[in-house]
Amino acid sequence: MAVLLIVIVLLYTVYLLVCLKGWLKTPFTEVPVAHQPKTKLSVIIAVRNEAENIQNLLKDLAQQTYPESLFEVIIIDDSSDDVTASLVKDFIEKAFYPLHYIYLPDVSQKSGKKAAVQAGIDRASGELLLFTDGDCRVQPNWLICFEYKYSTTQARFISGPVFFQEPVSLFEKLQVVEFAALIGVGAASIANKMPTMCNGANIAYPKAVFAEVNGFEGNEQIASGDDEFLLHKVHSRYPGSVAFLKAPKAVVYTPAKKEVTDFFAQRVRWGSKWPAYKSWTPKLIALLVFGVNFLLLFCLVLWVGGVLSGGWLFCGFILKIGVDLLFLHKVLLFFHKQKYWVYIIPLQIVYVPYVILTALFALRGNYSWKGRIIKN
Repeated sequence: MAVLLIVIVLLYTVYLLVCLKGWLKTPFTEVPVAHQPKTKLSVIIAVRNEAENIQNLLKDLAQQTYPESLFEVIIIDDSSDDVTASLVKDFIEKAFYPLHYIYLPDVSQKSGKKAAVQAGIDRASGELLLFTDGDCRVQPNWLICFEYKYSTTQARFISGPVFFQEPVSLFEKLQVVEFAALIGVGAASIANKMPTMCNGANIAYPKAVFAEVNGFEGNEQIASGDDEFLLHKVHSRYPGSVAFLKAPKAVVYTPAKKEVTDFFAQRVRWGSKWPAYKSWTPKLIALLVFGVNFLLLFCLVLWVGGVLSGGWLFCGFILKIGVDLLFLHKVLLFFHKQKYWVYIIPLQIVYVPYVILTALFALRGNYSWKGRIIKN
């Protein structure tokens, strides 16, 4: 068992070092002052019960440096039962940019985020489609950063950075570290020409490309994954055409989960789509992450029972924590949040059982999301 532990940890170490290389070679994007955007953009936001947040996002969009004649915003309301609709409609009257509201009835299997996104795409008139979530905040240069990346690279799928709004509690600060790892690994996988993950709160792709890959066809039965399934399809059809927008001004901010139950439900929702991936790359990576955490927990139990030497367990933990620190330090540096590296150590205490429980519950395919029980 000790040999297996060290082998798996070494594989994990090699994988993270490859990720580190990918992150470091991802170029920074800086929009020149003289750049004149010409691309028509459609910002598509699928929402459900976002009365608490949606006005902040709409105000952020009103602060964009992008010409108002070259972008539109489409809100698709996925059957909210709060006052989201009235807030958006009130804002339409004073918005200086084109703002459209679509209500999606909760009437059949077609309800859900993918149906909402599809409705927004059908309505969109822009060449490039941008997506974020109703509880997010965007910066003034968000649109122009994406347009510049698209116009200069002709990328067919662009993944952008997402980070948490300033955390308060210890629980939220632990999430900062874990989330930074996800964003960093996703960016690195794109740089290494093996895209595995992205975050739907900050992505963009041409409307024509969505049609060329037949949109969500083939994974309609999976409630989540409107972002990553499409990422994989675009990469499969157009290898090398996926880009990561490594630009501080393009970072989208989202709130960390305040309750453990909400956090766990979100991660189960994200993990529930893994078995449906057609590519083996993200499956193998998920298996490796699960395997290294499972073995560390299992060997800890063996050590407590006097079956395994503590030296082997110590080496395994030190090796894993060391490479985690090395990788996450660079990612947190990009977000100017390097002070949070100290939370990597306490995160290890909860991370092992967290990953195992999340994986096991995600395999069931059932979870709760905003008042709905989802069954994949």
